[in-house]
Amino acid sequence: MVNERPAMLAKSTTLYLGPWYRRSPFFHATQRAGCTAYDIYNHMLLPGYYDDPDTEYWALTNDVTLWDVAVERTVEVSGPDADRLTDMITCRDLTKCAVKQGKYMLVTAPDGGIINDPVLMHVDENRWWMQLADSDAGLYALGVATQSGLDVDVNYPDVYPCQVQGPKSAMTLAKLVGEGIYDIKYYWCDRFEIQGIPVVITRTGWSAVPGFEVNLLDPSRGDDLWDAILAAGEEFNIRPTAPCEARRIEAGIFNYNSDMTIANNPFEIMGLERLVEEQPQDYIGKEALERIRREGVQRKLVGIELDMDELEAELEWFWPVHKNGDEIGRVTDAVWSPGLKKNIGYVWVPVELSRPGIELRVETPGGSIIGRTAAIPFVDPRKEVPAGSLR
Repeated sequence: MVNERPAMLAKSTTLYLGPWYRRSPFFHATQRAGCTAYDIYNHMLLPGYYDDPDTEYWALTNDVTLWDVAVERTVEVSGPDADRLTDMITCRDLTKCAVKQGKYMLVTAPDGGIINDPVLMHVDENRWWMQLADSDAGLYALGVATQSGLDVDVNYPDVYPCQVQGPKSAMTLAKLVGEGIYDIKYYWCDRFEIQGIPVVITRTGWSAVPGFEVNLLDPSRGDDLWDAILAAGEEFNIRPTAPCEARRIEAGIFNYNSDMTIANNPFEIMGLERLVEEQPQDYIGKEALERIRREGVQRKLVGIELDMDELEAELEWFWPVHKNGDEIGRVTDAVWSPGLKKNIGYVWVPVELSRPGIELRVETPGGSIIGRTAAIPFVDPRKEVPAGSLR
């Protein structure tokens, strides 16, 4: 989602920020909180750096953190045929997805490629929200709707998420919405008010620790909502942070446009093949994906552990990977994990080199190093964070 340390392309390089880059309702609050660098994501400014990433990692792991992630641009599909259209554009089977339930969704192209991997929420009857990774999947949905003849509306509503993540996130939000926060199951949602501000809270997040996303429905109240959450979390050492690269890679969470693009299909990415669900109804890309299921793939995205000094910044570009002198893939992400005390990331390799423990040579800006393929996730959620109760 974001590089945690600001990358310097050259000493004289400046990124020009114009009004065509949208600002979230929390933007001024993030500036007051000390954000010093922003990423551009879904044509919008995403906070990228407040403090040392190790400090933010441990705040997320031990306490509670607040993220402005309004860049997860919300696309709403509504109307009498909303269920059918939403089911048409994904390989997930949504026919049994209840109102208030959600799914991790893959939006699929006709050839089986991944257009986006949003969080999908069935917020009301005949109403769905896709909260997007960094691609214009809303325009894709609009195009499908236009050609389908279905009675459906595709639009961008005033819905702006912030994430409240960490083992003390539920206790923080309980002070604002009551004990009902504990009734929200993983990947479900409900409506609340926080000091008169209407919100939809989902039990989701980009961290694989206990956490929630609080969706602001009144953009004029961004400062009020931000301040209310900070005040509620003060006794739990809450702090605003950027999305945590180390924690999401430990947990096997992917970043669209770096780890995968429309050129990739779910069977190529370790763990995502489970999302190609066998179902009687048709969807865009079904024929291609069922063929790939039968025939297999030539390459895989898997984990990698890197033998090098502690990384001080994430990748500015992909690192080439060699085996026996031949370039065979590339590292898409790499980061120092404070919890695992090693450098970890993801790498594309030929399928025959995708099992754990394969030694590779990785070309970094600082020279050639050794890497070894690894299983995803790096942290077993049954034994490590997020084990245990939310209380």
